[in-house]
Amino acid sequence: MNAKAMGLKNRRAISGILLLDKPQGLSSNAALQKVRWLLRADKGGHTGSLDPLATGLLPLCFGEATKIAGLLLGSRKAYETQARLGATTTTDDAEGEIVERRDVPALDAATIRAALATLTGRIVQVPPIYSALKQDGVPLYARARAGEDVQAKPREVEVGRFELLEHDGDRLRLLVECGSGTYVRSLVRDLGEKLGCGAHVTMLRRLWVEPFLEPDMHTLDELIRLAESDSDALDALLLPLEQGLAGYPQARLDAGQATRLRQGQAIEWRGPAGRCVALDAAGCAVALAEAGGGRLRAVRGLNVPVGDAQVRERFPA
Repeated sequence: MNAKAMGLKNRRAISGILLLDKPQGLSSNAALQKVRWLLRADKGGHTGSLDPLATGLLPLCFGEATKIAGLLLGSRKAYETQARLGATTTTDDAEGEIVERRDVPALDAATIRAALATLTGRIVQVPPIYSALKQDGVPLYARARAGEDVQAKPREVEVGRFELLEHDGDRLRLLVECGSGTYVRSLVRDLGEKLGCGAHVTMLRRLWVEPFLEPDMHTLDELIRLAESDSDALDALLLPLEQGLAGYPQARLDAGQATRLRQGQAIEWRGPAGRCVALDAAGCAVALAEAGGGRLRAVRGLNVPVGDAQVRERFPA
């Protein structure tokens, strides 16, 4: 039996979230598949693509946790990036071909910060043409590589912070906090235009993804070592899926309420209205739920394995 067939045969149901420190040079999907292989997980998904150039936090969801991957995809994120002034590229980063060089004017911190301020808040941004966004079902990067004349559609994004950390000649080190769908490459490209010289990203590192604001990330090399020496320790790195829902209000249920909600029944509820995470008496997630009109209804059922190795500190009591 070949290695691929052996891997498929030995896959197992395992649930949780792993906070990967993605290495440079791998796509997000390639990183996911490597970790999924190491865990022998039967189901996995990532929470939003990082470019191959980028490093840093990539939450990976396995088993039941894949049901909340889309929520993490839409979360706020923070990045540190380095930009080089004076050159624009086909991809808006160092992996592309240089298409134009311009002289870099004398710039002081005040001038740079004034330009950054115009790219902060609710802004309209044109995504890079080399991106995973789809047009008629085809990724833009595929169209661009095929030589098509690709026009990415402008869209609104939210940039909470775009700050100068360091300025050294034609190099800028920047901090970005932004909402879902924001491209740091586009921010840097547009900053270069506002400064009159063009710019592209030379380094990008994701620092956090809400609610993992101080993430304990694990490198791929660390995971490989554990897979070879201590599979139990590898499994122990998985966080309960409930930690990915830490930003939601909690609805604590008794045993009877939890059973009825798991069966798809709405239950009487006197708590606050709105979206929440319903938890049983043990702190295990029962469902993403919607409260209103005196009732609590399941929006997405969550079948967390009882007695799973990941039943540790799910939520504070």
